[in-house]
Amino acid sequence: MTGPTPYVLFPGTADEAMRFYQDVFGGELALATYQEFGRADGPPDAIAHGVLHGDVRLYGADAGPDEDAVHAGGLMFALLGTAEPPTLHRWFDALAVGGRVLAPLEERPWGAVDGQVQDRYGLRWLVGYERDAREAGSTP
Repeated sequence: MTGPTPYVLFPGTADEAMRFYQDVFGGELALATYQEFGRADGPPDAIAHGVLHGDVRLYGADAGPDEDAVHAGGLMFALLGTAEPPTLHRWFDALAVGGRVLAPLEERPWGAVDGQVQDRYGLRWLVGYERDAREAGSTP
């Protein structure tokens, strides 16, 4: 059984956002428009459903007229230990482009390496990993 997968409703930016996440995380992206889904409640080129398959799985769409677009508070998407440290550092740096670093990705007093970033679409990410004894003295 797998865990929950985020499904983000964007305020008309789903195409751009989902392509951004594909650039950050890699993987395969499939997008379907309102027109392709037979929806008439928004622009025909709006995204009705998108899915990013890969190391990070994410669903996204443009919010419909009766749906709220994402405005998350008190919520982070955790990428703790989901990839090798160099990949996690690369993802963190890429998510920060056009966004803002909330806490640098660095070693913490308890020995783990983590950081927080809010990306350009307003999503907050917690990125990190546990350092093993071999690398405890090295720089991430």
